[in-house]
Amino acid sequence: MTLRLLTAAAALGLASLTATPAAATGKMTCDAPQKSWKSMDALQANLKKQGWQVRKAKVDGGCYEVYGTDPQGRRVEAYFHPVSFKLLLSSRRGEVLYKAK
Repeated sequence: MTLRLLTAAAALGLASLTATPAAATGKMTCDAPQKSWKSMDALQANLKKQGWQVRKAKVDGGCYEVYGTDPQGRRVEAYFHPVSFKLLLSSRRGEVLYKAK
């Protein structure tokens, strides 16, 4: 009986780890089904064409979070919708530069 409880507890713990977004900051959330997302590589290529320099990109809160330099030369943290690539939030050192309505 103890082994069953231990196995059930381990399975529940593992399920809860996979069900929560990885280190979501809460700055921005997106709620699109993951199968409809465009690739992060496509986002980075699109941003490069617009004059961005991407240093790091990851998923946060269901959005694509990008650290880099925007076309104006500012080092920013920006969030993009994973389906439309719409810019949702751009900030620099805690100052909001742009926030979509």
